[in-house]
Amino acid sequence: MKFTQKLFKSTILTVYLALLIFASGCVTVQTSPVSGNKRVYGYSWQDELKLGNEADGEIIAQYGLYDNSELAEYVDRLGQELLAVSHFNRADTPSEYRNTLFTFRVLDSPIVNAFALPGGYVYLTRGLLAHLDNEAQLMVVLGHEIGHVAARHASQRAAEQQFGQLAIIGGAVIGESLGYDGGQILQMSGTTAQLLFLRYGRDDERESDQLGVEYSAMEGYVAAEGGKFFTSLKRISEKAGNNIPSHLSSHPDPGEREKNIPRMAADWEAEGYEMSIVNQVDFLEMIDGLMYGDNPRDGYVAGNTFYHPELEFQFDIPNGFQLVNQTSAVILFNETQDAIVQFTIDNQSDSPKASVDAFTSQEGITTESEGPQNVNGLEGHNATVTASTEEGTPLSILVSAVEYNGTVFRFLSYTSANQMDSYKNDFELVFSTFDGVNDLDVLNVQPVRIELERVRQSGIFIDLIPTNLPMGIEPLDVAILNQVELNDQIERGTILKIPVQ
Repeated sequence: MKFTQKLFKSTILTVYLALLIFASGCVTVQTSPVSGNKRVYGYSWQDELKLGNEADGEIIAQYGLYDNSELAEYVDRLGQELLAVSHFNRADTPSEYRNTLFTFRVLDSPIVNAFALPGGYVYLTRGLLAHLDNEAQLMVVLGHEIGHVAARHASQRAAEQQFGQLAIIGGAVIGESLGYDGGQILQMSGTTAQLLFLRYGRDDERESDQLGVEYSAMEGYVAAEGGKFFTSLKRISEKAGNNIPSHLSSHPDPGEREKNIPRMAADWEAEGYEMSIVNQVDFLEMIDGLMYGDNPRDGYVAGNTFYHPELEFQFDIPNGFQLVNQTSAVILFNETQDAIVQFTIDNQSDSPKASVDAFTSQEGITTESEGPQNVNGLEGHNATVTASTEEGTPLSILVSAVEYNGTVFRFLSYTSANQMDSYKNDFELVFSTFDGVNDLDVLNVQPVRIELERVRQSGIFIDLIPTNLPMGIEPLDVAILNQVELNDQIERGTILKIPVQ
């Protein structure tokens, strides 16, 4: 929970959005910058430029930029090099596309992903950068995202969904089976959410893979290296238990892509393109010290307790509940997801009672009981209310607020009215255990970072890494991070990425 007024990070594997791309029913026919042919788009190119610009601010506000100007400049420089040889800057490029300004950003997210918005906005997460092994792989990813913008895939899909009036289903751009910051969507405007989670088809992804390889090859990079990154995506997915059968996924299977990308690269080599640049050392030096995984300063779980070192508070998690740490809320839910606790900062209220009253005064809320409550010596207030859903099923809600260090925090705990008796003790446990933190180990916890180590003596990978890895990191995670197997022989002089805390 990034309470520098950005709150909690999340990883949600699937978010279903009942949002439609357009209300206007307007489409346009324009020339494709890639094929040169006329085709139907959901947006005009000028609209795409405007939409990307407007959405960029929301993306930054919700995810945050990774705080490393040198790394940001490095990614931008490489992206601009690829842009120069892309379909935006060729002799036959239509005038409306020529010299389009692109922005390349590094987001402060541990999720392994990259995505692009219409009009020239490309985003890589620090989680993705950590799992790359060299500059050649980075160039293929950047080229892939430039390819989405050049082919205007979002606008193509928008036109198709407009004709069919289809709802959007969220998915990661590079690999939906890997997870994404789905909780962020709750804080974005409808248009930005639609753009960000628009589902590309397999043909879109294959075309962007082809363009990523093409642009990288034209810059002299060993584009075949990109296949190794998709091997990493496959391994991450398999480890997480999200191995979606290829016929059920809108994305090509990562295993397919790890094979196809070297084949595409070989085709460009046959055309006479010399691909010799890998730049592993330069790349690894750029990510030395990169934050790895979730930032515990923004909140973390240890045992059955959620701790927030920056704001110095904690509360317990009921047995059988999971916790998702979003940008703007902490969400707790049970296995059947019919009992939910949402924890937020209430910046609009100056007291716990005012926070509770603000909720209970809403139309459609019926208050059954209300009163003050002492919470471990802190001023608190709560109320039990009922509310009706659109389906007519009444909800029972426990609204609780507490003031700590001058900030009002609010818990909304809800379930169906006929189940409140079953979950009331769980809901009350969360609120009643809210307290300050005095443990210096918690208050001083630091994030895990990547540290480069050069192998001094050849050996088996698993024998070369620390046995006491931090924050629940497993040896397999480190092997995937380094694009090797646990039992691979590692030669002397090899540079390894080691997570340290």
